[in-house]
Amino acid sequence: MNTPGRSPVRGRQREALVDTVRLRLAEAGAQPGTTEVAAALRAQGHPYGSTEVQELVRQLRSDMVGAGPLDPLLADPAVTDVLVNGPNEVWLDRGGGLERVPGVRFADRQAVRRLAQRLATAAGRRLDDARPWADARLPDGTRLHAVLPPVAVGCTHISLRVSRARPFTLPELVRAGSIPGPGAALLRAMVRSRLSYVVSGGTGTGKTTLLAALLGLVGPGERLVIVEDSAELRPGHPHVVRLEGRSANQEGAGAVELRDLVRQALRMRPDRLVVGEVRGAEVVDFLAALNTGHAGGASTVHANAAADVPARLEALASTAGLDRAALHSQLAAALDAVVHLVRDSDGLRRVAEVRLLRRAADGLVDTEPAVRFTPGGELRPGSGWARLADLCGPGERPRERQGWSV
Repeated sequence: MNTPGRSPVRGRQREALVDTVRLRLAEAGAQPGTTEVAAALRAQGHPYGSTEVQELVRQLRSDMVGAGPLDPLLADPAVTDVLVNGPNEVWLDRGGGLERVPGVRFADRQAVRRLAQRLATAAGRRLDDARPWADARLPDGTRLHAVLPPVAVGCTHISLRVSRARPFTLPELVRAGSIPGPGAALLRAMVRSRLSYVVSGGTGTGKTTLLAALLGLVGPGERLVIVEDSAELRPGHPHVVRLEGRSANQEGAGAVELRDLVRQALRMRPDRLVVGEVRGAEVVDFLAALNTGHAGGASTVHANAAADVPARLEALASTAGLDRAALHSQLAAALDAVVHLVRDSDGLRRVAEVRLLRRAADGLVDTEPAVRFTPGGELRPGSGWARLADLCGPGERPRERQGWSV
C-alpha cells in the first residue's frame, strides 16, 4: 500500500520523478530492480510505498530495457515490422499488411523520443537535435530507423524491421504462397547454374527474405562473402563471411563505405559475392566484380518493375561518375536475370516474374520477360523462356513449362 497521507504521483510530476530515478540508476550502474528503485526513491527523500515502487519499477524497466512497450510485438514470430507514429499510434505487419495495435501506447511524445534515442545508442548511433535521424542494426539484428522532430512532424517516428533468428527456406516460401512450386524449382536451377541476378521490388516486398532463401541453396563447399550497409542477411549456409558498413562518428570520421567493402570482399576469396542492397556508387564495383570471374553473385535493388531495373542501376551508377554507355556495357556482361517481387492487395508478398537482361540494338541493356507467375501460381513463359532454360544448363532444359517441379 502507499504511505498514508501521500497520494500517488501522476502526470508531469511522475515523469520528472522517473527521469530523476533513471539518472541516479545510470550514474550508479544499477539495474531497475525493486531494491534499487526503492533506494533511489529514499535518496530523493520521498517515502513511497510498495505499490508506487512497483509501478516505477515497471515503467523504468519498460523505458530502460529492450524496446519497452514494443517488446511483446517484436517477440511475436509472425511480426515483420513495427512502426510508431505517435504515443497512441503503433502499427505492425504480420505479413498481411499494416494493422493498428490499439492496446500498445506510450505515456507521451517524450517517451517515444527516449525509446528512439536509447535504441540508437544501443546500436552505437547518435540521435539528437544535431543528428535527428538514425539508421542502424540493433544487437539482436532488428533494423532500426528513427527520426526526431522537427524533421518528423509532430512526434518521433520509429520503424523496426524484425530479423528472423532463422531464415525462411524455399519450401517454406512455397507453403506460404510466395513462390509456386514450379517457380521454386526454376530459382533453384538458376542458383545451381551460377547465374548472376538481382532481386527487385518495392519496399516491404520481401527482397531480403527471398535472397537469404536463395543463398541457402548454394552448395556447402562454396564461400559466401556478403557486404551490407546494415547486416540483415542471414542465409542458412555453413560458410558465410559478412562485412558491414559504418557511419561516420560524431566528428565526421571513421565512415566505412560499401564501395570499400566490395573491394575488400574481392580479396577474401569469395565463391559468391553478395551485396545486400545496391543503393549508390557501390553498384559500379559490384558489376565490375561480376565481370572479373565472380559468377553467381547476387544483390537486391528497389524498383517498381523488373523492366525498370536497368534504368535504376543507371541512375545509381551516375552517382559514381560512370556514364551511361559504360554502365550498360558493364551491365550486359555482369548480370543475367532479375527476379521481381510484388505485394498484392491482400498483403501477400510473392515472386511475380523473372526477366533476362539483354543488349538492345542501340547498345543499351533492357529486359526480356522469361516467365511470369500469376497470383494463383500459374507459370506463363515469355519470349526469353528458351534462353533462360539454356542458361540453366542442358540438364535443366524443360520440354514444357510443367517440366519445372520441386
